[in-house]
Amino acid sequence: MTTHDDPNHRSHTLVLGAGELGMAILRHLAPRQKAAGGALAVLVTPGSITDPTPGQARDHQALRAMDVQLVPFDLVERSQEALVALLRRFDTVIGCTGFVAGPGTQTRLTRAVLDAGVRRYIPWQFGVDYDIVGKGSGQPVFDEQSDVRSMLRAQDSTEWIIVSTGMFTSFLFEPAFGIVDLAGGAVHGLGSWATQVTVTTPDDIGRCTTAILFELPRIANRVVYLASDTVSYGQLADIVESVTGHSVTRTLLTQPALQAALATRPGDAMARYRLAFARGDGMAWSKETTYNAQRGIPTTDIRAWLQQHVSQATRAVAPRRQSS
Repeated sequence: MTTHDDPNHRSHTLVLGAGELGMAILRHLAPRQKAAGGALAVLVTPGSITDPTPGQARDHQALRAMDVQLVPFDLVERSQEALVALLRRFDTVIGCTGFVAGPGTQTRLTRAVLDAGVRRYIPWQFGVDYDIVGKGSGQPVFDEQSDVRSMLRAQDSTEWIIVSTGMFTSFLFEPAFGIVDLAGGAVHGLGSWATQVTVTTPDDIGRCTTAILFELPRIANRVVYLASDTVSYGQLADIVESVTGHSVTRTLLTQPALQAALATRPGDAMARYRLAFARGDGMAWSKETTYNAQRGIPTTDIRAWLQQHVSQATRAVAPRRQSS
């Protein structure tokens, strides 16, 4: 890995979105971009500038302090032509919007990037291995992400880098996802207790994505894998017990059970996600093979993340008997 910045980064880079991931990438990218003599901008909603929430106001103040230009643009209301015209101003575009503008957001953005002739593109692919998952998984979002890969591979004008990260670490502990219930002292396994899942924190993604962009020889037109951690659901339960100091109730949700649950609630997005992650294939990869491990970039594993986020109240939850 070179210690020299790529001269091509003396350019204008746009990050699409200033949410959790966008802010993490911007924090790591801004000083490198500035040192290389390039400019950095972020696309935000017009309302976040004219009538910001307290959180948006704080983020925007931090961005301006980092010399990041705020570019207001409404992805829902503005036309595709307007989007293409905007993107033509930039050499590198990094997608951090998720599906905030609804289904079709990522294919629309990818088409606009290609039509604008952007030199380098990192799409919103910060998730599972869509090459393995393929189409027809039952998760429409995954189908769209597969389409994005096909669009990029079908052309040779715009360089692209896909950064596969697994799920965000925090999503494992999202109550709506239903895997770890810290307050209730319970862990649900998906598929089997040996099924694995790869997770990465947004801060680790920001650090590694910046390194990927500035690496020489230049990385282009390939998938790069990251992982803050890869564990089985059984290992996850062990970690929760170790960090909290209490036993957890372990409940296994098999694929047939998850399929039956989805059949009763076909519109439940979380039920779809649980079924998808129960498959294992495409949802996890060995941490030892990842870019961050090969480059010696430190990351925050699940144990460290949990130690940072578990409150004293959660640690004090009364011990629970572990189920057989």
